[in-house]
Amino acid sequence: MATFEDQVIWITGASSGIGEALAYAFAKEGARLVLSARREVELLKVAANCKAPKANIMVLPLDLEDSASCNLWVERVLAQYGKVDILINNGGVGHIGYVDEMPESIERKVMEINFFGQINLTKALLPAMRARKSGKIVAISSILGDFGMAGLAAYAASKHAVKGYFESLRAEVAAENIQVLIVSPGFIKTEVTKNSITPDGKRFEKDSPAQEKGMPTATFAKKLLRAIKNNKKHVYIGRKEILAPYAKFFAPGLFYWLMAKIAKRKQAKMDEKAPKA
Repeated sequence: MATFEDQVIWITGASSGIGEALAYAFAKEGARLVLSARREVELLKVAANCKAPKANIMVLPLDLEDSASCNLWVERVLAQYGKVDILINNGGVGHIGYVDEMPESIERKVMEINFFGQINLTKALLPAMRARKSGKIVAISSILGDFGMAGLAAYAASKHAVKGYFESLRAEVAAENIQVLIVSPGFIKTEVTKNSITPDGKRFEKDSPAQEKGMPTATFAKKLLRAIKNNKKHVYIGRKEILAPYAKFFAPGLFYWLMAKIAKRKQAKMDEKAPKA
């Protein structure tokens, strides 16, 4: 695929961060876009900033927790464009909190959005791709789809699930000329940490140092578009942190020692902030 001109690209989580940067990158190449997220006002701002003909951009607000509406969303997109060439499952949510303090309701919310949100939208669109014998599905996982980290158990679990599910789907649809790309970002400069849910259900409201120093979203978008054009099956995109999955595989003893050290340091900081008896 040399260009995305006139390709219909559906991006979830398009109101900010990675999704917003992807919208700009695809628009620059002449793609026709479907921009989805919960916040319609922000989607309209992104659409305006794309500097593309209005006929080339469809704003479709949606909530990935509302799985029952997936077929309706697909019907609306197909009524507008008649096809979807690439679905980018980018919408998601983070959380901050240890296993013993995180309510099941929040863990279920994380799984509902990050995992079931991706797969239900994909399953609703698959019949149309199968009918055309053409299409590409991009599933956004994470480097935490390869290992866990203290304070991020449910998030890591959701990303592990995404990776396993879409690797299986790839094998099932390969003979139908439908491709599946799994993307495992490292630290990208977005507000995902700031927007993460805490055990009391509120936003975390703070960035992590790693996030602040992360790869710019425009750089991430450029690398992802290249991976799509090159028909990659799985890519890690980030900086030095994307070496972590390889370290786990080739030097597991060292890897788990480092993970334990990081967890201990994080716990020590939490203990310092905890109110004194």
